[in-house]
Amino acid sequence: MTSHSPDLNVARRAAELRRAGDETVDILVIGGGITGVGVALDAAARGLRVTLLEAEDLAFGTSRFSSKLVHGGLRYLATGDVATAKESAFERHLLMTRIAPHLIRPLGQLLPFTTGVTARQRVAGAIGMAMGDLLRMRARTPRRSLPSPRLVSSRTAQRLVPSLAHAGLRGGMLSYDGQLVDDARLVVTVARTAAGLGARILTRVRALELRRDGATAEDALTGERLDVRARTVVNATGVWAGSLDESITVRPSRGTHIVLDAADLGDPAAALTIPHEGSISRYVFALPQEHGRVIVGLTDEDSPGPVPRVPMATEGDIAFLLTNLNRVLSAPIARDQVRGSFAGLRPLVDTGATSTADISRRHLVAISGTGFVNVLGGKLTTYRRMAEDAVDLAVDVAGLDAGPSSTASLRLTDTAVAVAPGWDRGHVSRATIEFAVRSEGAMTADDVLDRRTRVGLVDEDRKRQRAAVESVVAEILSTLA
Repeated sequence: MTSHSPDLNVARRAAELRRAGDETVDILVIGGGITGVGVALDAAARGLRVTLLEAEDLAFGTSRFSSKLVHGGLRYLATGDVATAKESAFERHLLMTRIAPHLIRPLGQLLPFTTGVTARQRVAGAIGMAMGDLLRMRARTPRRSLPSPRLVSSRTAQRLVPSLAHAGLRGGMLSYDGQLVDDARLVVTVARTAAGLGARILTRVRALELRRDGATAEDALTGERLDVRARTVVNATGVWAGSLDESITVRPSRGTHIVLDAADLGDPAAALTIPHEGSISRYVFALPQEHGRVIVGLTDEDSPGPVPRVPMATEGDIAFLLTNLNRVLSAPIARDQVRGSFAGLRPLVDTGATSTADISRRHLVAISGTGFVNVLGGKLTTYRRMAEDAVDLAVDVAGLDAGPSSTASLRLTDTAVAVAPGWDRGHVSRATIEFAVRSEGAMTADDVLDRRTRVGLVDEDRKRQRAAVESVVAEILSTLA
């Protein structure tokens, strides 16, 4: 396949949009979240001609609302879902050692032995972490990437998380998992890697109707209709999958996080792992982030009814997270210390389970009644395997001439230019904005604030920076027109 630039911008979009209706591609992908861009990359890496349509911006939906972890599936072990835990550990290994070591770092996670954590929960947590380490070894992830779990003293626990309650603290269990620099950045990087292999990535183009041989779509910026032809189609729209295929019953589950100032927790050097009261399989996590933030999550609540464009955290979810966090702290975090919140909807396949927490996180890949491929369920950590399975099925159904997947050893394109300038407590550098618009497909200030950086997680930071970002975005777009 001819090599292309990985840069995504409005000029490339305009040129590729003009060509989109003039040829029949091998695979048309609908959806620009982590699953959709993963499918586009897998197909492009096999030498197939690929077009991806996304109704909004890259990572607009669930993919930017995760806990930003690449995890080994400790929770799945606790619920007896060993197959999912094994798959998670293996995919984590690939991401941390081959695919995206530049986007993932090891994160210590402390299960504190305090009065708020029962003896049963301590034992179950320690056993689970030991089993998780066995899965790490089975996946052949080296200890330099993920150190083995170990017991730590009260002094070490307090040093790692200074805000822990002193009274009753008896040390803890420290384990390690993978933490993304950012989930939305992973999506954009996968999309850029696919574009570098020739995939056509078209954002703000909405699929109105799917067929086995293509889709009717609309340019969201101009309202112009277009017909995109393909030998096969993959529906990777997540919680919106049912709007394109009525045979799919998606049961959205709301996962909520809150954003805190790290200083309010004593600037922790490790994450906190806090079991739900009375549970040995469900946890609340307090996860340190770059730029002086900690995110605390997450919930697992049914979210019936129409799928919102952007889901919102509820006061009940926020109260639940604070209550569980405060069980192990010396000074409770008050509601007015919450700097921001966000919620994502997991696209779970409805199995009739009583609770969404009981629904397996295994993904589903299947042919729809009208002949296109549906891929949904799963989770961020296993996006690559989901994409491989979806393309395997698409290739088989359409009789495409393509070899096996190569993404297990395909390193994602470098993003150091964008990550290095960064933002600090709400300040976005010009270099970051310019890279976002020229190379990462950003077209608006919201794209920059909410998905190329995460300034938008805190409303006051967003408001303070919005005018300046809008000005720079407009200036750079004018040079690309």
